[in-house]
Amino acid sequence: MTVTLRFAPSPTGYLHVGGQRTALYNYLFAKKHGGKFILRIEDTDQSRYVEGAVENLMNSLSAMGLQWDKGPGKEDESGPYFQSKRLDIYHKEIDKLLSAGNAYRCFCSSERLEKLRNEQMAAGEPSGYDKKCRSIDSKESAKRAENEPFVVRMKIPDSGDCEIKDLVRGESKVAWSTVDDQILLKSDNFPTYHFANVVDDHYMGISHVIRGEEWLPSLPKHLLLYKFFAWKSPEFAHLPLLLNQDRSKLSKRQGDVAVEDYLTKGYLPETLNNFLALLGWNPGTEQEIFSMDELIESFDLDRVNKAGAVFDKTKLNWMNSQYIQKMDMDNYLEYCRKFADMSLLNTDRADIAFKALKTALDYFGEINEKLKIFYEKPQPIDNEDAKEILNDERIPILFTAYLKALDESENLTADSFKIILKSIQKEYKKQGIKGKYLWMPIRLALTSEMHGPELPALAEYLGLEENKKRVKEALKR
Repeated sequence: MTVTLRFAPSPTGYLHVGGQRTALYNYLFAKKHGGKFILRIEDTDQSRYVEGAVENLMNSLSAMGLQWDKGPGKEDESGPYFQSKRLDIYHKEIDKLLSAGNAYRCFCSSERLEKLRNEQMAAGEPSGYDKKCRSIDSKESAKRAENEPFVVRMKIPDSGDCEIKDLVRGESKVAWSTVDDQILLKSDNFPTYHFANVVDDHYMGISHVIRGEEWLPSLPKHLLLYKFFAWKSPEFAHLPLLLNQDRSKLSKRQGDVAVEDYLTKGYLPETLNNFLALLGWNPGTEQEIFSMDELIESFDLDRVNKAGAVFDKTKLNWMNSQYIQKMDMDNYLEYCRKFADMSLLNTDRADIAFKALKTALDYFGEINEKLKIFYEKPQPIDNEDAKEILNDERIPILFTAYLKALDESENLTADSFKIILKSIQKEYKKQGIKGKYLWMPIRLALTSEMHGPELPALAEYLGLEENKKRVKEALKR
């Protein structure tokens, strides 16, 4: 069996991180089994179409490294399938269902359906279609269709159960009496999602459908359509929801949810893929950092969880910092220049500042805030721990020795800074100038902060004269 999977978003806006995780799982499964990963745009609901959404979806997927393959019958190598261009196929299959008596035309007006829904709700009954048009003779139905607007509904069995087998959730049953007669073709002649996705999955040879758990209630309708057509159905896997910290469904109300937002803020695509892969899937080991090849090799639907996964921003930041620290220096500097406000820096020394921040950045969007320490003057110190260190009797000895060493230097680099401090430590070891009473006071003198970027690189960026100036001012205080 050829393994073929698809990602089928609607063009209604941005690519949600939940959608990216779904696409990623489909991609990983396809690549692990030497199969294909197809992109399909489900644009049959024209009222929800958002201009530019398709381009945004494609750009986001490409930026994340998920390149789709050419599917069966596809002439365009690079583009996705569009359902709106496949209407002839859907109409042909609708006619088959009508002829076989597995579907029927419904002529009920929207006003009648609204009234029916309100009456059901008032009576405390489940809302659903009352099957009024099921009894219309097929010849009468065809004649009325010439002049009256209609939709096409599928005939759900009146009794019995639908048996479901899901690769994540196992086996279950759903009573057909709880399933509504689903609309398959709308009055505008466009198919609904439920119908078009089944037809497309068949014609595209989809072997496995991996999608969010919100589609689980629709599965009986889809399985029934496969039965009506006598088509072999794909295997299904429904993924757990992504959740906020309070375990509510992940939504824009509580923060960024678009892939584009995270890329714009300077999160790396590799990080996002790694992070999202672990939201719902457990590799069964302690490993947390995975390359794409490692994800492909390790991914297994058997280890996908049923419970919702919390989108932990703190964990994402930690993971992204790990990726930044491992970046090739040229690539890292290119990212820094892209996100940094170069007008605030000494451009001749900017790379020194960037290198100093390599272990301090969680994501590149915070680089300008982190860079302030390189160009803003030290502020009055109000931290009690810092005051305690600077008020120690050893500090004037340290600062005087440091200034003396600077006066004897022609230049200051990160390496020469280290040599100076090691020399001071050796010379004044008996006075207790070591540990936090060596490096920390110099950092406080240069920045007023107890933590920050690598101190040798910071000292090099500031230069010989600025180091002297700041330490002299600290010595006066």
